[in-house]
Amino acid sequence: MLHDKVQTKLSKFMSKILRHSPEDFGLILNSVDGSCAIADLLEILRVQTKWSELKVSDIEEVVARCEKQRFEIIGDRIRARYGHSHDKVSYPMAVPPLVLYHGTNVQAAPVILKQGLRPMKRQYVHLSEGLHFATLAGKRRGELVILAIDAEQASNAGVVFYYAGNEVWLADAVPAEFCRVYGDEKVGLLNG
Repeated sequence: MLHDKVQTKLSKFMSKILRHSPEDFGLILNSVDGSCAIADLLEILRVQTKWSELKVSDIEEVVARCEKQRFEIIGDRIRARYGHSHDKVSYPMAVPPLVLYHGTNVQAAPVILKQGLRPMKRQYVHLSEGLHFATLAGKRRGELVILAIDAEQASNAGVVFYYAGNEVWLADAVPAEFCRVYGDEKVGLLNG
């Protein structure tokens, strides 16, 4: 079993490879689902001195214990579920729940409420079915603000939603009219 700090470092490194710069490591991801063979990822990881003793079970442990559920293993392949900044990965279109959530911070929230949610440096806007993942995503960027997205109305207006698995939803963008601050206690921060 990997120590928590080691697991976190490995998770971040796997994210860098699978979500952001696979080509920098000579890794070619499947153009449809963004996956690669676990053996290929392991080979790339083992080239790094600090990961030279890594085993498949270590990768499986990171996948299983990752609180944000960033990765998915299907058979002998692994992929990042979401968060890609390189080639756009395809996801199945799906009908979202009535409300989705997006975690952000006090500085970004007013901009989102005026301009809508945009993917910024990522391929998609990231949303979640519950507050847990939205909180995890938003709290690392400053004082947390949770936005509630009227996914039903957005979908009716033509916004396409994609399901990435494990409560994570994606969209190309969400117009401001479908975004509001979740919880009245935060409204004063944005309007005052």
